[in-house]
Amino acid sequence: MSRFRRYLTAGLLVWVPLGVTAVVIQALVAFTDGVLLVLPPSAQPKHWLGHDIPGLGVVLVAIVVLVTGMIAANLVGQRLVGFGESVLGRIPLVRSLYSGVKQLLETLMSGSGNSFRKVVLVPYPHPRSWTLAFLTGEGLPEAVTGLGEDLVNVFVPTTPNPTSGFFLMIPRKDVIELTITVDEGLRMILSMGMVVPGLPRKDAQTAPHRATA
Repeated sequence: MSRFRRYLTAGLLVWVPLGVTAVVIQALVAFTDGVLLVLPPSAQPKHWLGHDIPGLGVVLVAIVVLVTGMIAANLVGQRLVGFGESVLGRIPLVRSLYSGVKQLLETLMSGSGNSFRKVVLVPYPHPRSWTLAFLTGEGLPEAVTGLGEDLVNVFVPTTPNPTSGFFLMIPRKDVIELTITVDEGLRMILSMGMVVPGLPRKDAQTAPHRATA
């Protein structure tokens, strides 16, 4: 029975990750293929090819994004984007949503930003328990002035779904920076603590040190 359980566990470790990956990719392909439905019936690939081509939506979305980036990168495109943003800026609800999403993407995709660059330990949900979090930036200046403490922004993800979580502003002195990578931190969160990463190198400093945003 012990050998049977060992073989079963080894098989699950092979097939379950492959299955989950396949399901996610299939859902992504199906979503992007659905973009083709916005085209007129006469312009859809099924009309002139006679059948659907799985994954064609991915290619189309990639081409549209690339062409849009090429246009937006030149002077004329920048003026068009600026004009479009000025129009959106006059619509109350759309203005807040658009500017918030754009700032988030600019921060995440910026090579010089601090977003999700460091894994830290923070006291949560009470001072005697600790959880993994990701350092996202400096604290709100008004909050720093009002509280009289140096604050940093952290994102505390939920497990096993790290796409949701909590945004917290915590005193810098209470935040402990770890030496593990963001990928290792995400794997630990996804596994609910069952996958515990080691230090990235043997000569790394074993004692954690205070975070510096």
